[in-house]
Amino acid sequence: MEAAPPHIRAMARASLALDDDKLWAECDVDLFVASGPGGQHRNKTESAVRLTHRPSGIVVTATERRSQLQNRLVALTRLREKLEPLTFVPKPRRPTKPSRSAKERRLSEKKRDGQTKKLRRDPESS
Repeated sequence: MEAAPPHIRAMARASLALDDDKLWAECDVDLFVASGPGGQHRNKTESAVRLTHRPSGIVVTATERRSQLQNRLVALTRLREKLEPLTFVPKPRRPTKPSRSAKERRLSEKKRDGQTKKLRRDPESS
């Protein structure tokens, strides 16, 4: 997983710490008509919710419920789930070099494999 830049990480951490109302205030909300099964109530009302988190640009939608209120809660939950990976801090990578015995072991395995392949060759072709 690739790490987000420090300023994005700090923004995501700050947004995750907010309660629902304050996080909601950071978002642009679009309500639209959801298509698909669900009957007249779903197909004629603006029950689908699209949240655009202004600081990060993350967009989430919730269209599966017939209730706009339920879709709002689901969209907010999804936004929190997408903000979570942005807070990831990778462990620093420390370069290592193989030990002498590991090098010798690798070379002896290569030598043994070479001998095995040499025995497979047709003696008449060489």
